[in-house]
Amino acid sequence: MTQQNTKDLTEFLHQLADAADKETLKHFRSAYEVDNKLEGGFDPVTIADKAAEEAIRALIAAHYPDHGIIGEEHGRVQDTAENVWVLDPVDGTRAFITGIPLWGSLIGLRTNGEPTLGMLSQPYNAERYWGTGEASWYRGPLGSRTLSTRACEDISSAIMMTTTPALFTTTERPYFDAIEEEARLIRYGTDCYGYAMVAAGQCDAVIESGLQIYDILPLIPIIEGAGGVVTNWTGGKASEGGRVLASGDPRLHDKLLKRLSDVPPEA
Repeated sequence: MTQQNTKDLTEFLHQLADAADKETLKHFRSAYEVDNKLEGGFDPVTIADKAAEEAIRALIAAHYPDHGIIGEEHGRVQDTAENVWVLDPVDGTRAFITGIPLWGSLIGLRTNGEPTLGMLSQPYNAERYWGTGEASWYRGPLGSRTLSTRACEDISSAIMMTTTPALFTTTERPYFDAIEEEARLIRYGTDCYGYAMVAAGQCDAVIESGLQIYDILPLIPIIEGAGGVVTNWTGGKASEGGRVLASGDPRLHDKLLKRLSDVPPEA
């Protein structure tokens, strides 16, 4: 993308976040029905998820009708286009339905197959994290600033995050447990916020598995723009989801990959 295209699309990214915020915030900590999308388990979805994605899609269709869309709630449209928006209207729905403000609206742009723009908007905390892959920024109650990851070379010094150990299969779990035992601290329940904290230099890595494209692609430009690294567990591209490792320090990332690359391939 040209510099002007990046500027225009970044401004539009904030318009999309504004539309999502309007829908999510009016439902947070209010009365609404919670539906379950998963037979034999629990995968919640609310009116906030659906309405926020519908609002974002309407704006994209009006302003960029040739762009594709991949959304968690309403599927794929023109997903082979040069530019494709990737949407998770409420990442962290379990947090949302329990009133915990560790959720966010994720909006990403994939250009020619690569993540090029990303946004995490959290309207209850009045925070936004966004990035272009070259730089990343924060705006919120603490003011505005450029995001930067922090130095942390060793696992023993690292603070790490994951949404829940239940993400890991019985094959994967022992490898995560061994890393947790060595790390300084691991925190759970973070959803998309953990990745934002890597970009903000508040923690050092996130390890997760079983992710979908809309769970991770919007976060990659934010972390990479802040100086971090996002790959799968074998060092390949993570933008389609699956097993994901995000680190603030490339040296730590390499050490974690050496531990995770031994995990047998997913069936």
